[in-house]
Amino acid sequence: MTTLTDTDGPGARGPAPQGPPAAPDAPRRSRRLLVPAGAALFIGVLGFLVVMPLIRLQSAAFADGAHGYRIAFGSPGTGKIVGTTIALALGSLVVAMVLGTMLAWVATRMPPRYRILRTLPILPIVIPAIANVTGWAFLLSPRPGYLNVLLRQLPWWSHLESGPVDVYSLPWIVLITGFGLTAFVYLFVSTGLQNISQEHIEAAQVSGSSPVGVFFKVVLPLLRPALIYGGGVALLLGLGQFTVPLLLGTNSGTEVITTAMFRSVSESPVDFGAAAAYGSPLLLFGLAVVIGQKLALGDQTRFVTHGGKAFRSVGGTSKAAVAVMIGYTLVATVLPLAALVVVALSKFWSGTIGLDSFTLANFRTVLNEPGIVDAIVMSVMASLTAVAIVLPVGFVAASMLLRWRRFRTVHALLDFIIALPLGIPAVVFGAGFLLTYTSPPLILYGSRWVIILVYVTLMLPFATRMLLSGMIAQGTAYVEASRVSGAGPLATDARIVLPLLRTSLGGAAALMFVLLTHEFSASMLVRAPTTQVMGTVIFDYWLNGSYPTVAAIALVMTAVTATGVVAAMAAGGGTGVFDKL
Repeated sequence: MTTLTDTDGPGARGPAPQGPPAAPDAPRRSRRLLVPAGAALFIGVLGFLVVMPLIRLQSAAFADGAHGYRIAFGSPGTGKIVGTTIALALGSLVVAMVLGTMLAWVATRMPPRYRILRTLPILPIVIPAIANVTGWAFLLSPRPGYLNVLLRQLPWWSHLESGPVDVYSLPWIVLITGFGLTAFVYLFVSTGLQNISQEHIEAAQVSGSSPVGVFFKVVLPLLRPALIYGGGVALLLGLGQFTVPLLLGTNSGTEVITTAMFRSVSESPVDFGAAAAYGSPLLLFGLAVVIGQKLALGDQTRFVTHGGKAFRSVGGTSKAAVAVMIGYTLVATVLPLAALVVVALSKFWSGTIGLDSFTLANFRTVLNEPGIVDAIVMSVMASLTAVAIVLPVGFVAASMLLRWRRFRTVHALLDFIIALPLGIPAVVFGAGFLLTYTSPPLILYGSRWVIILVYVTLMLPFATRMLLSGMIAQGTAYVEASRVSGAGPLATDARIVLPLLRTSLGGAAALMFVLLTHEFSASMLVRAPTTQVMGTVIFDYWLNGSYPTVAAIALVMTAVTATGVVAAMAAGGGTGVFDKL
């Protein structure tokens, strides 16, 4: 027989009274605390990685009653060093801005069948700076430089025994630095031109403006954000320039702040305080450039020009544009590479080229010398390891910057930490890492990890910004659809966001691999006899006068970089990756 309960049958008295609501279970509370704790840990680790080297630098500079500042700025030659640094930065900025803007404008006038040539001005980014500089030295060294030998065949210079060009002088150091920075300005200005609506051009033409007037009155003002961003990047790179002054300026006594820092930590007695003090003006200059950019731009909505028609050059297409593009590439890229090839195939560097004496002995030396092979392996492995670390870190940072905008303090702090390496020269970070990781609690000097950590720090802003741009371009529709379907944040990122970011990931990997295999400034500060990379080995052979070996290593370095770019392009979806470079 069945017994009726209070809730059974027609005589039931209704549901039993409910007790107070149950408290959230412990796992749910733990999950709620895990996210902010993880975010705090993430930001703390990045802060230690980026900020701690700078703190250690300033601590060293102010130690012993600001001994470092007294040594660095009490020297009578310091004023000249600072003046040379400013002259190099401003001079190379002018060269880069003029050439970069001109080439971007010329690229818009390329006939359709020749538009593949628009990628030529960015080739210097792929070619290592140290390889390019040594190539120019082989061309324009006063006595044995190949171009100087040819110029002395002309009647008006036939009486000279050296020159007429001195690649080791400050004007040529400025010019060669400007060639290297032109590619960055070109990228910014080209993007700016693509975003200008043709409707603005047509309105100016209807109003009676000539092509020159349209360029100066309409195009250039609308390019203001691109010019300011490109100019700011070029100025920061010029202020922190290290490779060209070190390789070319040593012969003529031309010294800038970065080479003074290197001298302070490479000569006996080592003076970390003076090196840190020398780096302080670069910190202030970088901060001033970043603030100046924001003030100069003001309200950026004034420059939004999207319309129904894409930008076209005012003057139409011209084959002269093809000649200009090819001519610049021959001068800025092909000539230095050709000089490297000639010297690498020669038994020794002289002013004459003997085809019958060409040899592959220098390449055999590069591939058989254990120290050089170890440096090549170290450079590739350190770069790949850094890229493998930075990509997930950059993805997490980009996700937080995109999704945590309502937490203004956290957003601003993370954005500041990520952007800091962009405004500070790599040589400053190299000196900071040398100080930070040669003393407790982490003594990493002499290991590959100090190089990897410095590489990770330098690449943080590049990975984060490129992935953030890709995530913004995706919009929110796919993510919202995934979340509505019941997928959690991790599943959505793994199944939706990351596959759609394939091209951005490939572009970021390619760009970082290029920059890291080229990295020379910071590597010179943190290297040890057992932890050399390609750039530092080239410098050692350069000092020893083994110029054919230098040329061979530089060409191997270029080949390694090109291989890495091609591999990243294949992994990231082909030409889309190259467009991001």
